[in-house]
Amino acid sequence: MSLDFSLNSKQGGEEVEVLDKNITHNLNTMADKAGIYNCLWRPDENNFKYAKDIIPILEKGSQDLKNRPEYFKQFNAKNGWGLFKHFVSWVEEVLQGCKDYPDAEIWVSR
Repeated sequence: MSLDFSLNSKQGGEEVEVLDKNITHNLNTMADKAGIYNCLWRPDENNFKYAKDIIPILEKGSQDLKNRPEYFKQFNAKNGWGLFKHFVSWVEEVLQGCKDYPDAEIWVSR
């Protein structure tokens, strides 16, 4: 099972998917400990509709991940499917997509 996180933006009158990222649910505890679970896994339940709504949360969480890698590595999936090193870069890519398309709508499938 995995999380599909997408951003959809209106471009030229058309709805265009501008970001599509997938990550294992095995990282949801790490996301929660970094304070970014609700905006990534459950934006619809937490009133996060647009990319700009989650930028400050992702910035803070990303910084926390980078500042305390040893703390977060304890939440690596025992089976190897869901590791800190992959999650940090994934969060950075999502954050950059949000910055590039702040008015894009967030869409998730879990």
